[in-house]
Amino acid sequence: MDAIRYAVFTDKSIRLLGKNQYTSNVESKSTRTEIKHWVELFFGVKVIAMNSHRLWGCRNPFV
Repeated sequence: MDAIRYAVFTDKSIRLLGKNQYTSNVESKSTRTEIKHWVELFFGVKVIAMNSHRLWGCRNPFV
């Protein structure tokens, strides 16, 4: 799994799990199409919608 790094567990992301919505951090160079492909391949689901955003100027402590 190259694009997806790790799952994010916050109060909001845990609430979203009840709606089958998942939150994760991915590599910054990944495109929406690549992320969708990896999620469908790894979890065996059909992605019907996806939100993404980039954090400019923030350094990832997990790199």
